[in-house]
Amino acid sequence: MEDEPTTAFADVTERDVHTAFEEQDYVAEDEIVTTVLLALRLGKPLLVEGEPGAGKTELAKVLASSLGDELIRLQCYEGLTAEHALYEWNYTKQLLAVQSGADPEASVFSEDYLLERPLLRALRHDGDFPPVLLIDEIDRADDEFEALLLEVLSDFQVSVPELGTVSAERPPIVIVTSNRTRALSDALKRRCLYLHVEPPSVEKETAILCRKVPQLDGVVATELCAMAARLREEPLRKPPGAAETIDWARAIATMRDDGDGTLSRETLQNTLGCLLKEVEDVERVDDDLLTDLLDAAEQARADP
Repeated sequence: MEDEPTTAFADVTERDVHTAFEEQDYVAEDEIVTTVLLALRLGKPLLVEGEPGAGKTELAKVLASSLGDELIRLQCYEGLTAEHALYEWNYTKQLLAVQSGADPEASVFSEDYLLERPLLRALRHDGDFPPVLLIDEIDRADDEFEALLLEVLSDFQVSVPELGTVSAERPPIVIVTSNRTRALSDALKRRCLYLHVEPPSVEKETAILCRKVPQLDGVVATELCAMAARLREEPLRKPPGAAETIDWARAIATMRDDGDGTLSRETLQNTLGCLLKEVEDVERVDDDLLTDLLDAAEQARADP
């Protein structure tokens, strides 16, 4: 049986992770704290799935600010290739070198002509602490690119034909996020610990707003979260996530100057664009639904 790898975070405790989240105003349940702790201690990539706006990317940013050295982000998309994710050669520089004929024996496939992309940059990072490698929205990339990641996620190394195998001396903290737009392969999942981020409850979202938008009245924050929760009950094309609620709260905080603790129908209607990003969703909010939203806010305000 192989020994468990020793990581830079073998001595990190649950309290350390919890404190790191608190200092960054990231509201996290015990499940999130424990799973992140295990990923750090075991040196395993962490696959985080959940609805858009649930705080998956923010989790990587918080870890980079608190525990890592740098956040290195690879934004995935359809057609993403190894060249854009790993490395490519500086063809212009190579061409100039060949044309100049300065040193006919020198190879143009050497470090001088190598352009690092996020994955290679994370593996060769030489800072005092491991970087955080965020592989964002992996479900947007093709299956072929997902297969390319397997060596990185399991052995923290890649093979560069001209240079050989590049291994990380200090493996990065790897966060892989997915919005579940397609199923990921079993091979990728086996290499990661798994965390599913649930949509926030009204109580959790209110706590998030109180931290992220402290200038907003606490009662209004509760109202906004109650209305966001009510909206999520509708069959929307793109339900608002916590990120949209934070944007909405910041907009309301910017507009408000009466301080009476209530939100008018007109203000609600005029700021829906902070929450809803599809025209079909905006059009769904008719007078009846506006009334329902205001009722939800009133109920939240009345609850102790």
